[in-house]
Amino acid sequence: MSDSTPTSTSRSERSGRRSRRPLATAAVVAAGVLVLSACGGSGFDDSGSQGSSGGESGGGQLQVLIGSSGQAETTAVTDAVAAWSQESGTPARVSAASDLAQELSQGFAAKTPPDVFYVSSDLFNSYAASGALEPYGDQLGNADDFYPVLKEAFTRDGQLYCAPKDFSTLALVINTDLWSRAGLTDADVPTTWDQLKTVAQRLTGNGVVGLSTSAEYSRLGAFMAEAGGGLVTDGKATADSQQNVEALQYVQSLMADGSYRFAADLGAGWGGEAFGTGKAAMTIEGNWLVGSMASDYPDVEYTVVELPAGPAGKGTLTFTNCWGVAADSQNKEAAVELVEDLTSSEQQLSFAKAFGVMPSLQSAAQPFSQEFPAQAAFLAGADYATAVPNQEGVSDVITDLNSQLEGLANGDPQAILQRTQTNLETALKSAGS
Repeated sequence: MSDSTPTSTSRSERSGRRSRRPLATAAVVAAGVLVLSACGGSGFDDSGSQGSSGGESGGGQLQVLIGSSGQAETTAVTDAVAAWSQESGTPARVSAASDLAQELSQGFAAKTPPDVFYVSSDLFNSYAASGALEPYGDQLGNADDFYPVLKEAFTRDGQLYCAPKDFSTLALVINTDLWSRAGLTDADVPTTWDQLKTVAQRLTGNGVVGLSTSAEYSRLGAFMAEAGGGLVTDGKATADSQQNVEALQYVQSLMADGSYRFAADLGAGWGGEAFGTGKAAMTIEGNWLVGSMASDYPDVEYTVVELPAGPAGKGTLTFTNCWGVAADSQNKEAAVELVEDLTSSEQQLSFAKAFGVMPSLQSAAQPFSQEFPAQAAFLAGADYATAVPNQEGVSDVITDLNSQLEGLANGDPQAILQRTQTNLETALKSAGS
């Protein structure tokens, strides 16, 4: 197996994705807490650019609110917005939220939201249903270039509301030193569940567990996808499907032989920490791990491969955020122009270099692969990835599911999924799905 070393600059947390505890509803996709840099504040009425009612145009400074993964992301976005501002002549200011969802909610309630802001896919439908978002997506010249699965995450009633800003997928990350010590070679890279079980067992011992992840749907959901399952299918709750039961039973079988343990049980906050500290030889994480490894565990050599196929074939999960534009913005035209600039291929590739994201444009795939060959497995997942359900109320259901998954080792997969099924049916009915 050839070694892969981190190829992007460091970042301590990928907004909306990297998990230190189970997924929460308030701020992120597949992450419990946003670890953010810089300033907070609940309103933006000090700038003069916001008002109590929206308009198609109107001067003033554009306010941009982001949920940053760290200083690298904050700096990159700030510099990009500043460059656009200088060229366009429209003043703009970037703020990094301390609690993105809370600050957005306060801004929406006061009719003084930021003009442009990050929106996680799990909160998108709630914001859109309340009328907080301007449905501008179809106005973009590059609207047809976004990956279909990403567009779907931000489409409501046939309208693309907002532009996917980037995305992540899950892949299998392997410590190459521990792999070699276990006598494993390139030929042993797992491509099936049976093979994953075999190598996980081989890698377990001497204080190291073969595989570790966080105890949450945003990791274990990949096994569901590989089994042909999922929480929501064609708008209907399918949590208690036999495919999902099979997926959780498979995870249980790895736990039973000691080759798979949750990160918390290893004293780690998330799978990346268990992996980086050498407590786990493999983990299932997204491409946000690259920046973390570079900054926190630079001496650990690793490689990234696609997740092994399950009974239904290949599967993974995808996570994304979009650039929301406020319905109450008084300068929507400039806001949309800014978003179009920030989602250009050139700018997205610049962000990829700065803080490790994958561009949301299909046309940027080839240059991204050339620039970051070690991340090829993450990008390959875009062709078959499943998006996390984003119907209104589903994030609360996933939070409850995560709490149940913490006890999976000794739990009843069927009972866990039946409870989730009931909760999902209630949520979907309430949302009008």
